[in-house]
Amino acid sequence: MMNDAAGLRFRRQHRPQVITDELPEHRHKGTGTYSGKVFQVTLLSLGGFLLLPLLVIILILESPISPEVLSLKEPPVMTGCWEPNLKLREAQRLFEDQIVGPESIANIGDVFFTGTADGKIVKLIGRRIHAVTRLGKPPCGSREDESSCGRPLGIRIGPNGTLFVADAYLGLYEVNPTTGESTRLVAGGQLIAGRKLSFINDLAVTQDGKKLYFTDSSSRWQRRDYMQLIMEATADGRVLELDMDSREVTVVMENLRFPNGIQLLPDEESVLVAETTMARIRRVHVAGLNKGGMDTFIDNLPGFPDNIRPSSSGGYWVAMAAVRPNPGFSMLDFLSQRPWIKKLIFKLFSQDVLMKFVPRYSLVAELHDGGVCTRSFHDPNGLVAAYVSEVHEYDGSLYIGSFRSPYVAKLDLRDV
Repeated sequence: MMNDAAGLRFRRQHRPQVITDELPEHRHKGTGTYSGKVFQVTLLSLGGFLLLPLLVIILILESPISPEVLSLKEPPVMTGCWEPNLKLREAQRLFEDQIVGPESIANIGDVFFTGTADGKIVKLIGRRIHAVTRLGKPPCGSREDESSCGRPLGIRIGPNGTLFVADAYLGLYEVNPTTGESTRLVAGGQLIAGRKLSFINDLAVTQDGKKLYFTDSSSRWQRRDYMQLIMEATADGRVLELDMDSREVTVVMENLRFPNGIQLLPDEESVLVAETTMARIRRVHVAGLNKGGMDTFIDNLPGFPDNIRPSSSGGYWVAMAAVRPNPGFSMLDFLSQRPWIKKLIFKLFSQDVLMKFVPRYSLVAELHDGGVCTRSFHDPNGLVAAYVSEVHEYDGSLYIGSFRSPYVAKLDLRDV
């Protein structure tokens, strides 16, 4: 009994101690809660302090673009002819790091001609590069200098062996490929039918050399602002005709959304025009009974078309530097229905930054009459051939131009 009582007394003596031991823990928790609240308030205050100027900027700054809601069809499922593959990765790079932005390519025999981002027209002979001429004036290389330096885009060979060149800023030129002597046929920046030639892009010349058709992608935006043009989806692009005898320029078709590449059909009564923003190719009638009319050659492409050039099988090669993946997510299709997001994006980011968010995917396709796709070559992520702009076929190979890559890509059709 004594031992039990002592044990009982012992246990009772420890009960207060247990309670006493818990008290510091409660005090610690109370202190931690108070510190946490102070931290939260400080963090929220700091976040508000940093976000407030950003919100003010968003509200005050005016967006450089005024986009409207644009309705694009659901992208086609990439099956059949459009089935993704890696065939374009079989291409080899030519003149790597020796030229930048060889947008368009033409050839006289084994001698190739192209225009580059530094305003030059060059000829490629074997492994060597020779300057033919420069249409603008240095300095070159920066966004600010581009309008005076010039930016040669579309290039063609005329019936007399001269080069016809479309410079985005300076105009249309005829160039002697041997001497480099150039003649300006149409001045860039001039008013035609009340609207400025702000973004001359591509051209096509008839077999007799008497007519020259060209695209002016926008009267509002210049080439250096092409992302603004795409995002705003401005319907101010035109197809124009130059009469080589009278030197008169007339408007053939207007209100197009980023008319880009242009290609005469064999009968020379109509031209194919890539309407890039709308992911389609239009047929514009430039002569004959349907002159002044327009219909659709192919609608709802899986990518955004650039230049169009003939294929040896009687079809047309089309280059696309960005696709509308299905299955998958197309950023440009998503934004087309949300102009307020477009405005916000251009308040916060530059064109160069935005280009980094556009997924690279190079797609080259051969189309035939009726807009039927017969074959396509892909390079997902543009690992070998990036930012493709044109496909020029010669002697069993495709020579692939680019609006910003530092090389020409060559794909031997026997390898694919």
